[in-house]
Amino acid sequence: MIRLEKVQRRYVSDEVETTALRDIDLHVDAGEFVAIMGPSGCGKSTLLNMLGTIDRPSAGRYLFGDQDLAALDEKALARFRASTLGFIFQSFNLIDELTIEENVALGLAYRADVGDRRARVAAAIDKVGIGHRARHFPHQLSGGQQQRAAIARAIVGAPRLILADEPTGNLDTANGEQVMDILAGLNEEGATLIMVTHSPSHADLARRRIDMLDGRIVASAQRAI
Repeated sequence: MIRLEKVQRRYVSDEVETTALRDIDLHVDAGEFVAIMGPSGCGKSTLLNMLGTIDRPSAGRYLFGDQDLAALDEKALARFRASTLGFIFQSFNLIDELTIEENVALGLAYRADVGDRRARVAAAIDKVGIGHRARHFPHQLSGGQQQRAAIARAIVGAPRLILADEPTGNLDTANGEQVMDILAGLNEEGATLIMVTHSPSHADLARRRIDMLDGRIVASAQRAI
C-alpha cells in the first residue's frame, strides 16, 4: 500500500540546513497498525506529515499503490488527501463555533461522492459513542469526547489510511485507553492505521512498532500474536 524509498527531508534557512529525515525506507501493507516511537525531535511528526502529503520529500519517492505522490501537484495532492486520508491530532483541532456534527461534516467538505452526508455524519458520531452529543459544541464536551469527535471527523469519509499524531497526548489514562480501543477497533475492521506515540503501552497495541532516532528508522519489530 505504502512505500517510501530513500526519503529525505531537509529544511534550509539563511544560516543553517537541518535534515529531519535521513534515507527513510518504509513499507506498510493495507490493514496494518503501525506505531512510531522515538524521542522528541527525532523526526516522527515529520514522517507522519510526509505520509499525509502535508510535507514533501527533499529526495526519494513516496509510492501509494502504484502512484508516486512526490510527483503530484498541490491540487492533485488535495484530492488525494480528501479521498484517501483521515487525520487525528493531539490537539483535537475542532472549531469552537460549530456543533460536533458540523465539525464531523468537515471531513466530507471536499468529497462529492459520499451519498447521504447526514447519514454518514450520524453513523460516524455513533460509532465513537457520542451520538448524544451531536448538537453540542466542543467546549461542552470533555477532552475524551472531543477526541472522539475528532476521530469521527477523520473516519466519516471512510479513508483508506488513518494518520494519528499523539492521539492520547492530551488525555488522562482512562480516556486515553478508550480512544485506543476505538482506534484498535477501526484497525480490526480493516483500516490502515499509522500512529505516532510516546506511550509504550499504546504502541504495544499496534501490530508493528518502528523506533526512530535522529531522523532515521533504527528498529522495526512485529508484535508477537
